[in-house]
Amino acid sequence: MKRNVKIRMLVALAATLFAALCGSVAGYMAGRAVLLRQASGMLQQSASAAMRNSEASSGESRRILATMNASTFPFCSETEIAWFRELIFQSEYLKDAGRIRDGKVYCSATRGRLAIPVAQTQTGIAQADGTLVYRNLTPFRIPNQSVLALAFGDSLVVFSPYMKAHWATRPVYFTTTSIADPSHQAFGLMGTRTIGAATILIRDGQGVQGENLYATRCSPLYLHCITTYISRSDALQTHRGELSVMVVAGGASGAFLGFLLSLLYRRNQSLEHQLRRAIRRDQLRVVYQPVVSLSSGRIVGAEALSRWTDEEGAAISPDVFIKIAEQRGFVGEITRRVVRNVVRDFADVFLAHPNFRLSINVAADDLADPGFLPMLDRTLAEANVPAASLVIEITEGTTASQGTAIETILSLRQRGHSVHIDDFGTGYSSLSYLHDLSVDAIKIDRSFTQAIGTEAVTVAILPQILAMANALKLQVIVEGIETTQQADYFSGSVKPVLAQGWLFGRPLPAEEFHHLLAEDDKMDCARPAIANDNAALTGTVECRRSA
Repeated sequence: MKRNVKIRMLVALAATLFAALCGSVAGYMAGRAVLLRQASGMLQQSASAAMRNSEASSGESRRILATMNASTFPFCSETEIAWFRELIFQSEYLKDAGRIRDGKVYCSATRGRLAIPVAQTQTGIAQADGTLVYRNLTPFRIPNQSVLALAFGDSLVVFSPYMKAHWATRPVYFTTTSIADPSHQAFGLMGTRTIGAATILIRDGQGVQGENLYATRCSPLYLHCITTYISRSDALQTHRGELSVMVVAGGASGAFLGFLLSLLYRRNQSLEHQLRRAIRRDQLRVVYQPVVSLSSGRIVGAEALSRWTDEEGAAISPDVFIKIAEQRGFVGEITRRVVRNVVRDFADVFLAHPNFRLSINVAADDLADPGFLPMLDRTLAEANVPAASLVIEITEGTTASQGTAIETILSLRQRGHSVHIDDFGTGYSSLSYLHDLSVDAIKIDRSFTQAIGTEAVTVAILPQILAMANALKLQVIVEGIETTQQADYFSGSVKPVLAQGWLFGRPLPAEEFHHLLAEDDKMDCARPAIANDNAALTGTVECRRSA
C-alpha cells in the first residue's frame, strides 16, 4: 500500500515536472514572440519620430540658407558674421552658419573669420534641390561625433550633433542614409551602419535582417532615410525580467499567455492604484533642495521636489510616477498637495525672509486646469503667504501648447509669481519663443553643467545661452552643479547666476532644510540674511561666518 502511494506520488511529481517543463517552453516561445513584436513596434515609432525631427531640421536649414544667400552684407564681414549669429540664436536645430566658396570655408558664426580659409577635401552629396550635404566638414569636426553640414551657393549651415540624441538610445541603434541625386547612390551620414544590406536603408519598411529587427522611414521631401534597429538578443535581454515571468507563468498554468498578459496589465494598474492611495493618504513626501547665489554663497531659495516610496518599500522615480499621474489625468492632485506642504512647511520662513523664493514644478494639465489658479490664490491667502514667495517652474515641453501657456503665465505674473523655464536647452525654446512667453528666468539643464571641463559641444553653447538670457534680461539658474570647477565656470558671468546641485546641498526634508537655513543666517553680511538675488542681482556681497 505504501509502495503504491509512493509510486503515485512519483508519477504525479513526474507529470507535474513534465507539464511545468512543457509550459515553460511554451511560455518562453510565446513570451519571445510577444517581446519581439513589441520591439518591432517600438522601432517603427522611433524611426517615424526621428524622421519628423529630421524633416523639421532639414526644412529650417534650407530656409536659413535661402536667407543667407540673399544677404547684402559684405562677404564674411563682421556685420555679416554677427547676423549669422543672430540666425543661429533663433534656430532650433543648427549650431553654426558661415560662408564656403571654391571649396574653402572662410568664416562662421562661432569661429568668426578664419585667418586662413580651410580647404575641403571631401565632395558633398548632391540633393535634388541643389544643396550639398557634408559629413564631418573641416573645421567643424567634433571627436566621436557625427556633424552634418548643408551648403547651397556660398552659404553653409552646420547641424547640432545633439539633435539625434532623442532618436534612439542603446541597445537601439540608428543610421541615417542620404541618397545622391541623380546617381541614387547611398551614403551613410550618421549612426552605426552594421545592419547589412544597403537596400533596406533607402526605402520604407520594417522586418528582420539577419539577427536584427529594423524599421526604415524615408522622407518624401528630402533625399534621406532613417533606420532604427536592434538585435533580437538585445531586445530579449532588455526585457529578460518579463521573459522570466512568462516562463514561470507558463510552467504554473496551461493558460500562461492569458495569465501573463493580465499580469502585465495588472502590474501597470497596480502602480497607478498605489499612487492614488498614497495621494489620498498624504504619503507623498516633499523635499527641498537649496538654491544659492554664486556671487554671495548665500541660500536665496529652494526647489520643492516630490518623493514616493511604494507599498513594497521601493523608491519610485518622479519621472515615473509623475508621468503616470499625467497620463491618467490626476497630476493636479499631486500639485495641490505639494502647494499645501510648501505653505505648511515654509509659511514662517516666508514671513521671516521676504526675499526667500521657493519653486514648485507644474505640469501642462495644471496650466490648462481652470481650478489651478484659484487653488493657488486660496492656499496662499489662508496662510498669509505673498504670491511672490512661490515661484512656478514649467518645462519646455509643458509650453508646447503656447497659447494656453502664455495666458496662464501672464495670470501668474499678474498675481506676483515669478515663472521659470525648467530644464532649459532640452526642448522647444528659441529666442523668439522665450520672448513671447515672457518668463522671468531659465534653469539651464544639468546636461550642460556636466559637460563643463569636457570637449562636448554643449560647452560651446553655454556662452550663447548666457548671452541670450542677458539680452532678454532673464535670471539664470544652473542645475546639477557638483564640483567647484562647474561653479567657477558660472561665477564670472556678467549677470550674477543662481545655482543648485549637490555641491551646495542635496534635497532635504523641511526640518533639516530649516536647520541649514538657520546656519546660513548666522553669516554676518553687508546685506540682509536673504539677499534680493531673485529679483535683480547687482554687485557682490562680502560675508563672513560669525564667531
